[in-house]
Amino acid sequence: PLADVYGVIDFYAQFYREPAAKTVIHVCGDPACAMAGSDNVMKMMSQKVEYNRRTEQETITVERAPCLGLCEHAPALLIQGAPVARADTQSWEDLVAGKAHRPHSIVGGDLHLLTANCGKNRITNIQAYMESGGYAMLRKALGRPPAEIVADVKASGLVGRGGAAFPTGAKWEAVAAATAPLKYVVCNADEAEPGTFKDRVVIEDDPHRVIEGLAICAYAVGAHKGYIYIRGEYNMQYLILMAAIKEARQAGILGTNILWSGYDFDIEVRRGAGAYICGEETALFESIEGKRGFPRIKPPFPTTFGLFGKPTVINNVETLINIPLILLLGPAAYRQLGTEKSPGPKLFCVSGDVARPGLYEVPFGVTFRHLLDDLAGGMRPGREFQAALFGGAAGAFAVAKDLDVRLSFEDLRAAGLPLGSGVI
Repeated sequence: PLADVYGVIDFYAQFYREPAAKTVIHVCGDPACAMAGSDNVMKMMSQKVEYNRRTEQETITVERAPCLGLCEHAPALLIQGAPVARADTQSWEDLVAGKAHRPHSIVGGDLHLLTANCGKNRITNIQAYMESGGYAMLRKALGRPPAEIVADVKASGLVGRGGAAFPTGAKWEAVAAATAPLKYVVCNADEAEPGTFKDRVVIEDDPHRVIEGLAICAYAVGAHKGYIYIRGEYNMQYLILMAAIKEARQAGILGTNILWSGYDFDIEVRRGAGAYICGEETALFESIEGKRGFPRIKPPFPTTFGLFGKPTVINNVETLINIPLILLLGPAAYRQLGTEKSPGPKLFCVSGDVARPGLYEVPFGVTFRHLLDDLAGGMRPGREFQAALFGGAAGAFAVAKDLDVRLSFEDLRAAGLPLGSGVI
């Protein structure tokens, strides 16, 4: 019905009811970019074009947007989906001519296990990924009983890295035990929480690791179809991901009889369209199904009634890239990283008035002070630490007395701070 079509168009910010201008510029107005001067960028642009004029007669239109996932490059913007870093240092002429500075991943930390192929070491093609050991853990998994894979994930203590911290192995076990003839696995790459950009970096720099983690998950729970739901703002990352999936199909890693194992599995990518709420797992299902992204009432839970009403595992990008690492190290060695109650490595997105904003991989248990001063370089010249927002828009502020709090689920909880997805 036309009413349903209208409802879907009206729900998503990136869908227009009328033809838009030939060039649409989205200027991020969320915390990191606002602190870095996005209002001044908007003011400069408003002197050149009329703000928020969407008609097709306009050559260029400028719109304020929520977080674009470019927080370490603030103030940031998108020009026809192409990301621009440090927009405050760019001239209007360079921006509209496509000569503006394009962002590159800034990656660091005490560990380089999840981010081994990120930053300066980025690997986006399948040959280089396989030469570095990529897909070896998928091949290994396909030679083992699926129940053993689930048991390893349970024994590792891995919990969801999206904020809810639900035990990953328990989720997998429930779907593996389901008797439904059709099951799904879904990768949630719709990171819309202000300050979050880890999915963007991983997909941009190491897309095959995401594919490998999702494929292992599918085999372990008995699913033959997977979906990756990626933010509409991540146009470049979408193209990189699609190219990686094409390579994986050509190499026999996706499709029929993957890696000559007798198991079939393939992945479809669906794009979001600017709805923050679609990061919630059931709203994401509704969006994949072509509806408005309203969260469902629980129960039933996704493990019994998920995507298209079938048992579904949904994990975020960071959770899935832990899977090959768990199989490589083994659950016991994996648990040696981090703390007893918070095992494994963790990715933290650090932005704001720090010397080196970026994505940092550390073992759970390091202090906030270590992350801030030793890794992110401390405060920028002329700035003093006052507070840090943990957990995004719905999070809480850490102050000076919290600098020596350890970054783990248990320690942050005791301090009244949320870990969330790792946003600082």
